[in-house]
Amino acid sequence: MTFQTNSIPKNPRERAARLYRMLWRWHFYAGLFCIPFIILLSITGSLYLFKPQIEAALDRPYTNLVMTGPSAPVSQQVQIAISKVEGSTFKSYRLPDGPTNAAQVLVTKGGEDTIVYVHPTSLEILKAIPREERLMAVVRTIHGELLMGDNGSLIVELAASWAIVMVVTGLYLWWPRTAQGLHGVLIPRLHAGSKVFWRDIHAVTGMWVSFFALFLLLTGLPWTNVWGKGFDMVRDLTGTAAVSKDWTQSRTAERETTAQAFSHQGHDAPYYVANVDDIAASARAARLAPPVTITPPNGKNPNWMARSLAGDRISRVEIAFSAQDGSEVSREAFGDKHVIDQAVGVGIAAHEGQLFGPLNQALGVLTALGLITLSVSAFVMWRKRAPEGVLGAPPPIPDQKIGVGIGLLIFVFALFLPVLGACLILVAVMERLILSRIPSTRHFLGLAQPATH
Repeated sequence: MTFQTNSIPKNPRERAARLYRMLWRWHFYAGLFCIPFIILLSITGSLYLFKPQIEAALDRPYTNLVMTGPSAPVSQQVQIAISKVEGSTFKSYRLPDGPTNAAQVLVTKGGEDTIVYVHPTSLEILKAIPREERLMAVVRTIHGELLMGDNGSLIVELAASWAIVMVVTGLYLWWPRTAQGLHGVLIPRLHAGSKVFWRDIHAVTGMWVSFFALFLLLTGLPWTNVWGKGFDMVRDLTGTAAVSKDWTQSRTAERETTAQAFSHQGHDAPYYVANVDDIAASARAARLAPPVTITPPNGKNPNWMARSLAGDRISRVEIAFSAQDGSEVSREAFGDKHVIDQAVGVGIAAHEGQLFGPLNQALGVLTALGLITLSVSAFVMWRKRAPEGVLGAPPPIPDQKIGVGIGLLIFVFALFLPVLGACLILVAVMERLILSRIPSTRHFLGLAQPATH
């Protein structure tokens, strides 16, 4: 992967052929690395699209409860929940979505959150479960971190970055360059033999899902550790972070923030709990889009907060109430955010399948199925064409030289996707100094002969 720009062929046809071969190799290596992750992320992402329906089904035993009288004050419900987890502090209270639903109180201890389901009238504890053990929380952690914390998040970000390269190069490779019919471009040729069948299944599926796949990959970047934190720095430097964002980069960082925010809350907890009744009444009167959570003042925020956590982020509103007298201090709606944050919010809502209802979920599932089809067909084609004893990569360009335009394009990709850029540098160094100098490894990987001077 030596980026030299001299001795580039002047013949346009020859230059195009070199570019095609180079991008074919990039597409091959990117796909080989990405396939396992694409399949896993497609499956977990499809499940997460239906988070509202799945969580509603799991919480069904705690709805339509038999009420023996009026609901107890919210402060009593909170105190009962705190007593369930010894040494915990109150983190949030979720307003019941219906008059016969259990209250959900979130308590925290050492940065670990527990959801406690409390019967509103009898104050019986119906269930207590660590928040990260809920099914959809596990699915989200697999999807974003592979159950490996920040290291897993970095792997997912790297896979997503290479997947973007894979989709872009795939589009270039299969984009029709001459006038031809729809067959083989938008319609697969199913009866033209095994080789053509699998190639068309792969390429035609890619043509159909590429836009949606790129959308999902790009809208997932704000959640990542490296790209996401870089994006936050840009927001801070440009003054576009005037209001709070409603997405996070890392579950580990989220737990640390929680631990810091609530570590000194204990001595003030009775005061906060005593005021939760008034805040809950004000939050109900505000008629925010459900689900609605109420959080007490803490080390990061001196006010009570009532937040709508509606899946459609355009509907979300956040209200701050004074810790002293319960009066409304501020109100932030989606339209109050900077246009960049609004764009990110719309993208995240669509990514999660919550922007425009069942159609959004259906598009997400179809895109995931398309990505799985791409992965399976790519694997089949690879195994069919790979010779015995080698990886089966497309043949390398003898002198590995590239044009200025391609070099600039690689630089832009590396700048926009810094994890990809770091990976490119590492791979280039390893290939040049180690892998290409070991004959057996060079032969297996399909690398070019190192230059001799």
